[in-house]
Amino acid sequence: MTSETRLRIRAVHKAYGRRAVLRGADFTVSAGMLAGVVGENGSGKSTLLRIAVGELVPDGGSVQRFGALGYCPQQAVVNDTLTVAQHLRFFQVAYRLPRLTEAWELVDLLGFGAERRTRAGELSGGTRQKLNLTLALMHDPPLLVLDEPYQGFDWDTHQRFWQLAVQLRSLGRSVVVVSHLLHDLQHFDTVHHLRDGRLHEGAAR
Repeated sequence: MTSETRLRIRAVHKAYGRRAVLRGADFTVSAGMLAGVVGENGSGKSTLLRIAVGELVPDGGSVQRFGALGYCPQQAVVNDTLTVAQHLRFFQVAYRLPRLTEAWELVDLLGFGAERRTRAGELSGGTRQKLNLTLALMHDPPLLVLDEPYQGFDWDTHQRFWQLAVQLRSLGRSVVVVSHLLHDLQHFDTVHHLRDGRLHEGAAR
């Protein structure tokens, strides 16, 4: 692991009306780090990640990102009328990728290669999430922010996801994962518990 910083969040605040969700959250992610964010439902985990990727503006504090970003939101953001293959070609243009070799490798790794010609609206919830994750990873960004990326996965695919996450870390990528599954904590280099609007670093292993 290097000391190169990929994401730095400092004293971030966010409220919805009178309800304060984040109250001075601090979070730093270095290259080659697999970091977990955990917390109770409604604690502000998704809000924190949306601020981290620039989708939501904080009320106070600062966010710095260094390098390209891959973001997998909790709810799959796909077009129901497009097939899996059409999604990949659309994002190939958006990411300016010369080829889709790596994208199709991800599809095969996650086990939905048979659905290439299936429209997203006809996919199961788990397979939609596999597509969602593939779109976030296919341009091989140095920073990945994943909000419960394995929702609906079967156990085998869930295990493949973690094998992939460890591989990405070994290549120097930074991977941030929101998780509510206690048995996932063993995979992280560092775990940050979101309580009372702040992040508290705890034991990962």
